[in-house]
Amino acid sequence: MRAIHPTTLQPTSRVGRKQTPRTVGLHYQSVIIMFVVSLVLLGGIGSRLAYLQLAEGEKNTALAEDNRIRTIPRQPVRGTILDRRGKLLASSRLTHSAYIWPLAQEHPTWDRTVERLSQILGLPQSEIRDPVEASEYNSPTRIRIARNLTPEQITAIKEYSFELAEVNVDVEHVRSYPNKSVASHIMGYTGELNAEELEARRSDGYRLGDIVGQMGVEESLEKLLRGEWGGQQVEVDGAGQVVRILGQKQAKAGKNVTLTLDIELQKAAEKALGRRKGAVVALNPNDGAVLAMVSYPTFDPNIFSGRITEQQWQELQGEGNPFVNRALRGFPPASTFKIVTAVAGMESGKYPPDTILPTYAYLRVGGTAFGEWNRAGFGPMGYVRAMAWSSNTFHGQVGRGIGGPALIDWSRRFGFGAKTGIELGSEAEGLIADDAWKQERFNWEWTAGDTVNMSIGQGFTQATPLQVAVMFAVPANGGYRVKPYLLKDETDRTQARVSLDLDPTTIETIRKGLRTVITGGTGTTVNRPGIPTPAGKSGTAEAPPGEAHAWFGAYAPYENPEIVVVAFAEHSGGGGGSTAGPIVAQVLEAYFAQKKQ
Repeated sequence: MRAIHPTTLQPTSRVGRKQTPRTVGLHYQSVIIMFVVSLVLLGGIGSRLAYLQLAEGEKNTALAEDNRIRTIPRQPVRGTILDRRGKLLASSRLTHSAYIWPLAQEHPTWDRTVERLSQILGLPQSEIRDPVEASEYNSPTRIRIARNLTPEQITAIKEYSFELAEVNVDVEHVRSYPNKSVASHIMGYTGELNAEELEARRSDGYRLGDIVGQMGVEESLEKLLRGEWGGQQVEVDGAGQVVRILGQKQAKAGKNVTLTLDIELQKAAEKALGRRKGAVVALNPNDGAVLAMVSYPTFDPNIFSGRITEQQWQELQGEGNPFVNRALRGFPPASTFKIVTAVAGMESGKYPPDTILPTYAYLRVGGTAFGEWNRAGFGPMGYVRAMAWSSNTFHGQVGRGIGGPALIDWSRRFGFGAKTGIELGSEAEGLIADDAWKQERFNWEWTAGDTVNMSIGQGFTQATPLQVAVMFAVPANGGYRVKPYLLKDETDRTQARVSLDLDPTTIETIRKGLRTVITGGTGTTVNRPGIPTPAGKSGTAEAPPGEAHAWFGAYAPYENPEIVVVAFAEHSGGGGGSTAGPIVAQVLEAYFAQKKQ
């Protein structure tokens, strides 16, 4: 084998290599390049760290905290609602609800989470997905997706917790109405704010998931009943489990409120009206306190304390508009309005209390015949007998004689054509038309026939059962228009009464006429032993294309009235005395029977 001489080997490293001027320059150039590159890289990393820590430090800290620290809001317990005797009308009960942290939508398993919850809760996937995806994923506040969970649903959520890491089950309070549908139009109901409502109320401190009053006193007394939110700030681990509580603010319960309503009288009034479409109003004629207010059809407000399906909502809407409070809707008041006509006639001076007028089978005005309801007339009569027998031609003559402007003016003094101001948001104004209204609506001037029609409570005139009750309170209390109210407090409401400045003889004549209606006129059905000396007035309103409306209003005792009751039966087809009169009688009997207990 040939030997290799050491001098013939090529060097494999720079160690021991002989350097030339060219190789020396290349060596130093490489070192400088490597140094510059390293400096640039280190400088970039350092600059980025400085930017993240200094310029973006607070933001990045907040993002990290959002993943670790979350807020569990605690909604306040809504205030309790009581009747005038302290009986429970609305309270809150405990239930279990399901919540999702918005962070769940960023997880790869989000679609599976939605699918599983949909199966467990029986909800469409959109009702779970939409509210969560509408929120910022890093929002620290969870979103309620279901209330009133069953024990089986709670168990299922726990069993599938490995799939539902961002889902919580927690206890909360929901509204409860122990009397169910009784007084539902007064109570109203509560419900969760939708997106549109939330935007309108956000400036008032409302937030996602807030439960608010949607109707009745739940809505009108919202500020008193609502309370203040509380909550907990908690630290959670990677699995979303609470590690420790960092801070806590106790929720402040809403205020308890007491209403003027008498729940036992309310039940009696609902029983008296039965399944007739219509309304009943009972109030104290001296200060306007509402003792009962009934409207039928009705509904059970408890259904809104949970999820209501579209089918349930459609079924409710199909039952004769049960959410319409007919006590606050306008209808032609018919002959009950003759109280206003008689007052206007006497106070005008043209037809003083001792006036006697002939009556006829009909009263012809401007080519229109306004018929007497008995088709014959009653002969000559004065105010008392004309009221007792509800003569159309007597009161038509009075209305025509004093003229439209005078009758319209007295109608408005009694409160017709304007809201009474009761603490319910759905109240209608009714209608007292005049020449300007008719010109604008029909391009036709007001006529004497319009005045005659108004004088008997027909034509354009519209009045709510509550307004009619306020009218009956005027002769009952000696000439004052009261403002009806529902919130019972220490205020002396008699100070808010408005005097109509009626002559004492006017008041006495009206009162005698209303008493005679009961003792020997169209309202003898109310003349019962259990009712001390009632006085009242019937009314039967033409209401095409349906059958006539029936009205009756009464107060008792005649000498010192304590209660006014008005009943209205929509399209009942019967006369006011025979159809609405017995309803009023039953309510009055219940009131005075209760007083004896």
